[in-house]
Amino acid sequence: MKYPCQEPSNYRSEENLDTFLKKRSVVGLSGIDTRALTKMIRENGVMNGRIQYHPPTELDLHEIRQYKVQAPVSAMSSKTTKTEGSGSLRVALFDFGAKRGMTEALLQRDCTVWTFPHDSLAEDIFQIEPDGIVLSNGPGDPAEPLNQKIVKQIQILQKKGIPILGICLGHQLLAIANGFTTRKLKFGHRGANQPVKDTATGKVYITSQNHGYEVHTDKGSFVNVNDGSCEGLEYGNSFSVQFHPEACGGPLDTMFLFDRFVERMKRNATG
Repeated sequence: MKYPCQEPSNYRSEENLDTFLKKRSVVGLSGIDTRALTKMIRENGVMNGRIQYHPPTELDLHEIRQYKVQAPVSAMSSKTTKTEGSGSLRVALFDFGAKRGMTEALLQRDCTVWTFPHDSLAEDIFQIEPDGIVLSNGPGDPAEPLNQKIVKQIQILQKKGIPILGICLGHQLLAIANGFTTRKLKFGHRGANQPVKDTATGKVYITSQNHGYEVHTDKGSFVNVNDGSCEGLEYGNSFSVQFHPEACGGPLDTMFLFDRFVERMKRNATG
């Protein structure tokens, strides 16, 4: 921020922001031109940054440019398999950093949900004889080398013909498993007011999103109204979306996609 408030006047205030952050060892930055920073990002796109005490040296700049988050999926995924619910449909949730709302949406639709860690094998998932598989959201670059192990398992899962629903990172990894490529967006999609159009009906939905990469294709089943990027893909009885239909505290326009997934599971089960 440019001008932090040192003497808050709200009657409920117990301390100023600087004191609050220092108690929690959180770094803050003030006295900068936030408008100029916004314009810089707007013109050049998303970039790495670092807060430091001294002007950057060439070594500092090199380190900043090369910085990447290491193994974010393994850091966010569950570590053990767990089961929730007692519904008639058996769903395997491949967890790359899944939001709680995803499990809740499935439980509300007569599903029993088995959550599997990101490093699970396809044979582990097949053991529960799932009616459907959900590839969850998660952080990071979908094309990073560590994710190739997950992609190989997805390819094995898909060969069984079991309906798959991919969401966010799950959408991207399913796309890579089917020969698509991904790329970094100049400006990531962030927030709960992202307009997405169904290319089959022309209807626009308001969605919640939080990602910095896209699947590189012009054949999406959903597209972003703002920049035309891919927001969904169809694969026979499987499909995926870039946005979050389960967004808690966000728009509920696309919750029907969980109903669509349930319908495909039931149809697949009856042949």
